[in-house]
Amino acid sequence: MTTVGVPAGWPATEAEARAVQDELRGRVVLDEPGPPPGTGRVTGVDVAYDDERDLVAAAAVVLDAATLEVVAESTAVGRVSFPYVPGLLAFRELPTVLAALESLPVGPGLVVCDGYGLAHPRRFGLASHLGVLTGLPAIGVAKNPFTFTYEEPGAARGSSAPLLAGAEEVGRALRTREDVKPVFVSVGHRVSLAGALAHTLALTPAYRLPETTRHADGLCRRALKEATANGPAQSSASRHTPTSLYRES
Repeated sequence: MTTVGVPAGWPATEAEARAVQDELRGRVVLDEPGPPPGTGRVTGVDVAYDDERDLVAAAAVVLDAATLEVVAESTAVGRVSFPYVPGLLAFRELPTVLAALESLPVGPGLVVCDGYGLAHPRRFGLASHLGVLTGLPAIGVAKNPFTFTYEEPGAARGSSAPLLAGAEEVGRALRTREDVKPVFVSVGHRVSLAGALAHTLALTPAYRLPETTRHADGLCRRALKEATANGPAQSSASRHTPTSLYRES
């Protein structure tokens, strides 16, 4: 397990964080299709919080995209790096998520975030932010529609409906299980919306949520439980910080 501090120069105020979003949003790549679904590797990232101890645990779990078997996994635990502000949640999580990704022994391939990409009030959610900082293709698959509206998609698996900010389509409500509540898919970076939908369906053969999210959710909860029981453990991987990724992007 990697222990993470807040990187030097990390935004400390809402104004600083919004300025970073404004700077990086223009670097989001929307004209690439992304990797073909079912090929290569796909990695889920997720976080768990202990608000009393001001801790956040992140997990990155790599799956073989064809078999959905776990290839590698890593975790990181750190201090929460930003106050809770709607629309700026990525700043609370990114240093720890980046450390978990950096600790993986294999390349992550496509990254699937339990959250949003373009489906964000400032069009720059965690999936977009993470994609820009790392250069990796990334998508967001969220459990709820945030502040956006949609009409119910058809009952059949694979049915979808636009997720709307006024008249602007920012993602899709996607039915991954018949007659089960949809998930909310949005582009993060270097993947088309059609590709994001196809990847989400490929990752949900049996459950509503992607296998990437299911694995990462369980792992980050276990990492947080271990950290709060024993104190965050140092490891050789803790020498790597997300600071360089943040500054070079």
